[in-house]
Amino acid sequence: MKNRLGGSHLSLATKAGLALAGCFVFVAIFADFLAPYDYASQSRDQPNAPISTLSFKNEDGRITVMPRVFASKMTDALRQTYEPDTAMSAKAELFTKGYSYHLFGFIPLERHLFGTSSDEVQMNLLGTDALGRDRLSRLLTAIRFSLIVCTIGAIFASLLGVALGLVGGYAGKVLDTVIAGVADAVISLPAMIVILAARVAFPLELPPFTAAILLVGLFTFTGWAEMTRLTRGLVKRTRTLDYITAARISGVSGGRILVRHILPNIARPLLTQATLILPAFLLAEATLSFLGVGLQEPEPSLGNMLAAANDLTQLREHAFVLLSPAIVIALFVLAVRLTNRGFSSNENSESV
Repeated sequence: MKNRLGGSHLSLATKAGLALAGCFVFVAIFADFLAPYDYASQSRDQPNAPISTLSFKNEDGRITVMPRVFASKMTDALRQTYEPDTAMSAKAELFTKGYSYHLFGFIPLERHLFGTSSDEVQMNLLGTDALGRDRLSRLLTAIRFSLIVCTIGAIFASLLGVALGLVGGYAGKVLDTVIAGVADAVISLPAMIVILAARVAFPLELPPFTAAILLVGLFTFTGWAEMTRLTRGLVKRTRTLDYITAARISGVSGGRILVRHILPNIARPLLTQATLILPAFLLAEATLSFLGVGLQEPEPSLGNMLAAANDLTQLREHAFVLLSPAIVIALFVLAVRLTNRGFSSNENSESV
């Protein structure tokens, strides 16, 4: 599909970034459906259990589409080592019945994408944590929380920054100086230090919804200034163009000029900057939880899941599953970078 100005097709990097970002959006929307178990449910006899052993052969040795899942049997309670229990297995199934949840917040459901029909044999594709909770279910729920909080924070920060930048770039010198001065003051502050200082002023034990609102407010406060500075510079450059001068001479109001003429022409770089805010907010949210001042247990977050990966023995033996939150963060940053790089390349090719 060609772009609006008849330019080149979307680059491979853009397609890859969009596909990866789409996967994250899908996970955020359908986290409960994708999660096989309740993220807070514990199997006390299965702490730090490894990834479930699967077999695509039935008892007769014939290959099957849906695998059999073998239970894990602890062989050393001190070292927490396991081996497959060949005497206990269950067949993996699609659209299994499990814990109840509300899809989109209001549709009651009990079906999940996959699982087993047995209560004794669980399908833990990323193993369990130290409390016997399914890591995959916790990871999916953590992705949902981080994506929702960071996306809303980026939207609010962008809207506030663009609004102030439009006013500052088009208004008189006094108002422009005030807005620019405040923005520069906010930019000069270390964002992570400001977020930490503001967060510790509140109680550590906060409900997830309250914690989400607090994080959105902190992200908005620390993120609007960069967007304001960019918007202000683009408005100042655009307002001197001939068609803007002609609109002003013809009596078009300043507000209409900003909304109808200037904003559409500076939208692409603003959108690029807005998407670049997302990974910064995601890293900030993960850092807060890693340090113990973000989302609190038993609620899962990428940060507190990473903080739990402090057992060197487990880390050496199960590095992939313990570092899966870090892999998720890296993939999200990669998705944003690839998407922005592809759109920037298209923008540059259009301007040539």
